[in-house]
Amino acid sequence: MLKEYETVRGVEGPLLFVEGVESVGYGEMVEVTLPNGERVRGQVLETSKGLAVVQIFGDTTGLGTSGTKVRFLGETARLGVSEEMLGRVFSGLGEPRDKGPAIVPKEKLEIIGMSINPHSRRPPAEFIQTGISTIDGMNTLVRGQKLPIFSGAGLPHNEMAVQIARQSRVLKEEEAFAVVFAAMGITHEEAQFFIKDFERTGALERAVLFLNLADDPSMERLITPRMALTAAEYLAFELDYHVLVILTDMTNYCEALREIASARGEVPGRRGYPGYMYTDLASIYERAGCIRGKKGTITQFPILSMPGDDITHPIPDLTGYITEGQIVISRELHRRGIYPPVDVLPSLSRLMNAGIGEGKTREDHRGLADQLYAAYAEGRDVRSLSAVVGVEALTEADRRYLEFADEYERRFVTQGKYENRDIEETLDLGWELLAILPESELKRVKLEHIEKYGRPIWQRLEEL
Repeated sequence: MLKEYETVRGVEGPLLFVEGVESVGYGEMVEVTLPNGERVRGQVLETSKGLAVVQIFGDTTGLGTSGTKVRFLGETARLGVSEEMLGRVFSGLGEPRDKGPAIVPKEKLEIIGMSINPHSRRPPAEFIQTGISTIDGMNTLVRGQKLPIFSGAGLPHNEMAVQIARQSRVLKEEEAFAVVFAAMGITHEEAQFFIKDFERTGALERAVLFLNLADDPSMERLITPRMALTAAEYLAFELDYHVLVILTDMTNYCEALREIASARGEVPGRRGYPGYMYTDLASIYERAGCIRGKKGTITQFPILSMPGDDITHPIPDLTGYITEGQIVISRELHRRGIYPPVDVLPSLSRLMNAGIGEGKTREDHRGLADQLYAAYAEGRDVRSLSAVVGVEALTEADRRYLEFADEYERRFVTQGKYENRDIEETLDLGWELLAILPESELKRVKLEHIEKYGRPIWQRLEEL
């Protein structure tokens, strides 16, 4: 029988301190009855010598030390899961937000999840097509990978998030693919943007949305990504879906982590964030992967807005240690009206080689990406030089590289928000751009690939 306590010692913001408790565990769910009879939920954050610290979900108005009843439910937070979740929109706590009926769960799973045994992991090796050339061609996403997007305040990472969710697919049509989209600390306007875009484009049919709003409790923000990943694990490892999980914005998540750590009186670490933030982020990111004997996979696209565009800030810094690369959004490209403003030079996909090549994308992919990267880097250097000495002082080769950099940004990087390029189109576009350079400069692509893929495209361009 569940025991009820009326021994509230104190209230500090969203935290409730309950004395004299017995047999209460960390993460245990709590039901709190306010003096006015209203009931709210909470979760145990800490237990020590008969004292429990409870984080309240929701409004704490009217919460006091007298007349408040606390009942510990004896179980941790769980999510009822079912394939019926596809096409639905939920709150950060897993409650329907789309005015639809509650899900009839096949089972209820703990949202903490289970760590994947390293021995049971199989290496990611299959390509996921996002339809965005700077990702597919230059920083390829592989099933089971965790590849974050590093953005900044005011940059179009939300638009990129919905575009990736809308366009992403695996190339084998017979394999089931789903998107789990979790947004944390977003405004009502942003929530409506996400919902309407998913509905209007039909992407909602294969997606599950978890939306935590800015005026929702901070503790809910910590639960939202775990709710999303629990749904993803069920779809992937029980129903054999290939699941892409998009988490935005992880900065809001970390701010909530800092807020709660401060309320608990913990000793702060770098820039006020708790010292265990690395471990906490790892408990989210490491739930991506492929498991031996399981057909389904979980791939993660965490999105975070770097405070002050500082890539050395603790949030992107720690994220970079855990994940396998990063996609960097450039404020300079955004100011010039380029969308998506992905700067490929600091971007990196460490697992790219595992997901490209013959039988996966195309045999010329690696060499072509290297050549495009080198040429663009050279063109950017020449652009900086020309700003000092003037275009007239450049050599003919330098002018070619300068032209390449301009055309690369105008044609390869730039694409419409609803423009979905397949990998063949992206690679062919790369060969078109290499026509700007003398063939003697193409030192990173194999001669046989030039003959097979490059020359036919260049001849076609000459005929036009």
